[in-house]
Amino acid sequence: MSKVLMKGNEAIGAAAIKAGCKAFFGYPITPQNEIPEYMSREMAKSGGVFVQAESEVAAINMVYGAAGAGVRVMTSSSSPGIALKQEGITYIAGAELPCVIVDVSRGGPGLGSIQPSQGDYFIATRGGGNGDYRHIALAPASIQEAVDLVTEAFDIADYYRNPVFVLADGMIGQMMEPVEFRDMPSRELPEKTWATDGTKNSRKPNIINSLALDPAVLEEHNIKLDKKYQQMEKNEVRVEVFNMEEAEVVLTAYGTTARVAKNAIELLEAEGIKAGLIRPITLWPFPHQAFREIPGTAKAILTVEMSMGQMIDDVKIANEGRLPVHFYGRSGGMCPEPQAIVDKVKEILGGVK
Repeated sequence: MSKVLMKGNEAIGAAAIKAGCKAFFGYPITPQNEIPEYMSREMAKSGGVFVQAESEVAAINMVYGAAGAGVRVMTSSSSPGIALKQEGITYIAGAELPCVIVDVSRGGPGLGSIQPSQGDYFIATRGGGNGDYRHIALAPASIQEAVDLVTEAFDIADYYRNPVFVLADGMIGQMMEPVEFRDMPSRELPEKTWATDGTKNSRKPNIINSLALDPAVLEEHNIKLDKKYQQMEKNEVRVEVFNMEEAEVVLTAYGTTARVAKNAIELLEAEGIKAGLIRPITLWPFPHQAFREIPGTAKAILTVEMSMGQMIDDVKIANEGRLPVHFYGRSGGMCPEPQAIVDKVKEILGGVK
């Protein structure tokens, strides 16, 4: 299959349609506007439905309705818009409905800027909605990986009856790279017998709801959900481990920042310093095992982010106190530069030798 040059946002939209997305509900916000623009132009060609909602709150509740009817559905937004969707996301998780949510993140807090950022890590991994809910959070580092992960996200969502979150910083949304739309390994998916798709006198009506006024019933539901989340943690961890043999320092980064970190590793190698990289592809579930397998040559971990350090807590938890954990980050739409990472590594090694 030949490759085509595409902007990240448009490639995400194309991947969703290829995966069988039949409904898209969204609202404009930079830097993800090309996704709804693309979907508005292309959805109807595949028999799908596009609606520009009156707000992000309306869009996520439209997703709830379409997901409840058993339709493959997606929404996308950027940081402040994703914040507005949080109530709807917890309703969807509580009602056990599959959908895909794409966040092309920008600088914050608040309205912030329209430049790329990784300040939505907390939203992606902790969620801003209420209650004990989780969703898988996928973090692509290239447009090709964004295409592959979005394609697979629909299967993952259907398999677990749960929202799947795709976190791509604004750089991935706006840059262009060659991609191919290849077939991904398919899962054996359960039939959607729970969907509210019309009884046609063949079954009793299905009821989809996240309200449970009886505390014993709600607790039982939460226990059921937790068992599902444990299965996700067991089965869905994705991680790239790069250049770790005899590494003196282990860099941890995800998304676009991981690509910068690899450039820094090349510069360090040229100076005789061995550095490796652990790149979480699933931000949740987090790849704890990769940190348990860090070689004995390592003296420290350096977490690198386009934020003020939102992933560092997960790195410390995964590290379990074995190595000192340091941080280098840029925020507000600024991107870490390879040489700055190199300088930070030298500073760390100078302190531990």
